[in-house]
Amino acid sequence: MNIIFLGPPGAGKGTQAQRICDALNIPQISTGDILRKAIKEGTPTGLKAKEYVEAGKLVPDEVLVEIIRDRLAMDDCKQGYILDGFPRTVPQAEALEKIANIDCVVELAVDDENLIKRLSGRRVCLNCGATYHVSLLGDRTTCEKCGEPLIQRKDDAPETVLNRLTVYHEQTAPLIAFYESRNLLKRFDGMKGMEEVYQSIMETLGAKA
Repeated sequence: MNIIFLGPPGAGKGTQAQRICDALNIPQISTGDILRKAIKEGTPTGLKAKEYVEAGKLVPDEVLVEIIRDRLAMDDCKQGYILDGFPRTVPQAEALEKIANIDCVVELAVDDENLIKRLSGRRVCLNCGATYHVSLLGDRTTCEKCGEPLIQRKDDAPETVLNRLTVYHEQTAPLIAFYESRNLLKRFDGMKGMEEVYQSIMETLGAKA
């Protein structure tokens, strides 16, 4: 099954996608990861992307689509995959239609107010990568796993979160109508518990949780 995950930053896409990939034994394909891998390996499309990255420019859609196409042609994608972070715009979605058949688009819906609370309250340990939320930390300021200080990432500062949400609404949210018109969109309430959301997605996909 070929699946796309949609939703604003902080909606829980990465967590749910990874869990579903593990259950279905299919790869989770992150645009950022495969872009960095292509650049590191010096593939033809990776070299094209490198020119833009080193110049501080956005990688053009046609180059991104080439990299996605190369990745989807690999053996581990034959039984399906989850695309996380692509497409981000309607033109990218239109280009994707020419190289892939998508079976389902999973949207995790969370309102802006709750996203800001969720993201701005997140604290991370730079040493081991553990993630916490201030609502559960109490007075603790160190990681319970390794004892290192917890920090708020720049990406999670309230003003940055607002900017990320603005970009999402302007560029990515139109994909919801795009995939609705193709009868591919399945919407889930991202404010529900992690386990409940997971079970609902798996049921919709017709898979055993």
